[in-house]
Amino acid sequence: MSTTPPPQALTDDTRPATTERTSDDGAFGWLRALGPRGRRAFAGAFGGYALDSYDYFTLPLSMVALSAYFGLNSGQTGLFTTVTLVVSAVGGALAGVLADRVGRVKALMVTVITYAVFTVACGFAPNYETLLVFRALQGLGFGGEWAVGAILVAEYASAKHRGQTLGAIQSSWAVGWGMAVIAYTVIFSVAGDDLAWRIMFWTGALPALLVIWLRRSVHDAPEAAAAREQSAEKGSFTAIFKPGLLRVTIFAGLLSTGVQGGYYTLATWVPTYLKSERDLSVVGTGGYLTFLISGAFIGYLTGGYLTDKLGRRRNIWLFALLSALCILAYANIPSGANTLLLVLGFPLGFCMSAIFSGFGSYLSELYPTAVRGTGQGFTYNTGRAVGAVFPTTVGFLADSWGVGGALVFGAIGYGIAALALLGLPETRGKELA
Repeated sequence: MSTTPPPQALTDDTRPATTERTSDDGAFGWLRALGPRGRRAFAGAFGGYALDSYDYFTLPLSMVALSAYFGLNSGQTGLFTTVTLVVSAVGGALAGVLADRVGRVKALMVTVITYAVFTVACGFAPNYETLLVFRALQGLGFGGEWAVGAILVAEYASAKHRGQTLGAIQSSWAVGWGMAVIAYTVIFSVAGDDLAWRIMFWTGALPALLVIWLRRSVHDAPEAAAAREQSAEKGSFTAIFKPGLLRVTIFAGLLSTGVQGGYYTLATWVPTYLKSERDLSVVGTGGYLTFLISGAFIGYLTGGYLTDKLGRRRNIWLFALLSALCILAYANIPSGANTLLLVLGFPLGFCMSAIFSGFGSYLSELYPTAVRGTGQGFTYNTGRAVGAVFPTTVGFLADSWGVGGALVFGAIGYGIAALALLGLPETRGKELA
């Protein structure tokens, strides 16, 4: 007598993550395709990345107040971003190995706790040197969260919808950014600058609530967990540098370097540019950033859709070109033309975010299950670390070129990204398990 369960015995919780269903079409087909467990994983990764973004932006938004409080020059403030991104490479690589060895969810909880604890610690820093150390340690958690969360969801997503699904995860960065701007506008409006920057960092304790929920509700994709456990090379750094994967690792690292060099140049210096060179108030800066963030949110979702329709490489090529053009236009708007600055913020945010939408799916598809966390964590965060040279360079050039003039340096990053794609394959439609 057959022991095979009848079709109705398969529930959404037990159905394989890669199974396609006719109901998976339509605007939210990508979400239905995940199933209940996949949707809980999506919620956990979305929340983790949004709060990761929130904690990151507490620094750029507080940069002017910090500079005045500690008496810093542009080079010293730029160093905050550099150490965060450089140490994030270490954190991302370690988190990737951890994800391959102990599981995606456990690694995700470790990263969230790390960035939350050290963001709060920044608010207690008595001097510049201590703040620099705390910010560096915050980078350990910041570096690992995205890679681990993206892999967790990618292994639940269907090949058909993986780009859209991971693009939606990327959009949470804009949500966290928006939350940080709202907090900045409120806190700096009601408290003096000397206290306000500390309060901003203290609000970074919010992610602790997410960890409690993650522990109870989210699980790794069963097929991916089983495949990972069967490999003798799981979580191996040497494996991603062997001949079969060496080319992928080198060019994926260059791709990440270019895109993140351009992005973090803007993310770090646009608030300072608006306030110090455009003479906008706290509320005015928040209003201009609203246009930028709105464009970013829609860009993430649109880029996710296009990465499935056009392919991973074409989507990145398209928005690398458009992002470079937008930076050049934004940085060269004549003084007094602040209305044009406001309007151009939307396409700038749109393009510099849409290019990221394909990263979660693309990097996940470039590596086999056993070293997916290691490969994605290493290449994405090495890109962050090397890309940190860009905002630091802007910091040192700002005194002579002005922040607006130095921002054009970010366009070079997008050129590097476009060239890196020449060494990588197209992976659209690839099954992961």
